[in-house]
Amino acid sequence: MKTGDQVSFKLEGQTFEGFIDKEYQNSFMITFKSDDAEIVDKYHDRVIINKKQVKLIKAAPETETTEDDEQAD
Repeated sequence: MKTGDQVSFKLEGQTFEGFIDKEYQNSFMITFKSDDAEIVDKYHDRVIINKKQVKLIKAAPETETTEDDEQAD
């Protein structure tokens, strides 16, 4: 899984869907939406979830790298 992938995860007994914003060593920062005011107030539409608890729904499109991009690094 990588940044931009659509994933599902459980949070406080509910299943949510969101998008990976950032990858850490053992977890992901995921942006998600909820209709539950308590969840929104507590997490502000972002949460850190262990990689083992995340399921891939849809992979983000692959971006093509050009020679110019590679030389810029």
